[in-house]
Amino acid sequence: MKSNCILLRYGELALKGKNKADFEDRLVNNIRAKLEKFTGVSVTKMRGRIFVEFNDQAIEPMIQELSEVFGLVGFSPAVRLDSEIELIQKAALELAESQGPEVRTFKVNSKRADKRFPIGSQEMNRRIGGYILAHSPQLKVDVHNPDLIVHVEVRGKYSYVYGNDIPGPGGLPVGSSGRVMLLLSGGIDSPVAGYLALKRGVELQAVHFHSYPFTSERAKQKVIDLAQILTRFGGRIRLHVVPFTEIQTEINKHCYESYSITVMRRIMLRISQELARKHKALALVTGESLGQVASQTLESMNAINEVVQIPVLRPVIGMDKQEIMAIAKRIGTYETSILPYEDCCTVFLPKAPKTKPDREVAARQEAKLDTARLIREAVEGTEIIDLSPDRNEEEFSYF
Repeated sequence: MKSNCILLRYGELALKGKNKADFEDRLVNNIRAKLEKFTGVSVTKMRGRIFVEFNDQAIEPMIQELSEVFGLVGFSPAVRLDSEIELIQKAALELAESQGPEVRTFKVNSKRADKRFPIGSQEMNRRIGGYILAHSPQLKVDVHNPDLIVHVEVRGKYSYVYGNDIPGPGGLPVGSSGRVMLLLSGGIDSPVAGYLALKRGVELQAVHFHSYPFTSERAKQKVIDLAQILTRFGGRIRLHVVPFTEIQTEINKHCYESYSITVMRRIMLRISQELARKHKALALVTGESLGQVASQTLESMNAINEVVQIPVLRPVIGMDKQEIMAIAKRIGTYETSILPYEDCCTVFLPKAPKTKPDREVAARQEAKLDTARLIREAVEGTEIIDLSPDRNEEEFSYF
């Protein structure tokens, strides 16, 4: 019997108390947006479950799309049928026999959500398991470590039969935790930080600092491509491309070389905070990993962080490079991140950056610049690129 629906499960949303319905509605809307490219698909919510029902079409592309929806902990292709024990037994048998020779053991896990159904859960387990054993003698019952769990859910008029769970990405639905501004470079770490922030339910916007002609248009396109990949998980993403050439030139002209990275990062955070306020984002997100480079020591973070008043979130702070790379490869950003197009941070890297900068010295170095004017002009000259999963970028600028 061919699957005619997909049963979806969510985890920590069930613990949200009075706000649970809002999280569920957000998740349902995100699922609908993900599946809108498929015709004849409906998404419905029913007592702790979400169901995707579809016409006679391939299920694999839909499964791929659902695997990128944060908030889902698992899903299973299922068969929806009338709540009659004979039909349920036949569907369970077909499921067990369709698994192939690698499945040798099974157990039945029945849930009677509708207590009006005359057969209790334990009795259903016995009847369905006995039916499978009688018709497929090659299968054996193993209640502790089965190759296949035959799930049966009785939900009123209809029942659902499905097999082993396909793991989902977990987390919270995108858009349920407020808006953040990701400092997106062309490296490996910041796209992973953006992905992990999305997993906690934020709506993501991104800011990139572009120092043309010191950094090329191909470096800019690389960042656009990285943001485009993140739209698979976050939906529509707005990318802010900040002109940074004059700022970096002024830093190199007036500031100690060893403090240039510290001053540069301070101004980046100042600009990002202004953009966050302008676009109603509540926090900044960076790809900093503690101790990985000179600007990511505690002393550096302390000297850099003091210039902003909104939270700075660092999702990869405790990860080493191998852990970050593993996630980058899994989500599809790694190959783009390693393309040999340098960003503004690497182009102007000093020979001996200060790893333990003094906050007062950093402030005095920054005071040598016309910071207010530089920040204002950078914000006013920021280019905005709107990206979405299934469309090309639409570009326009604020002046």
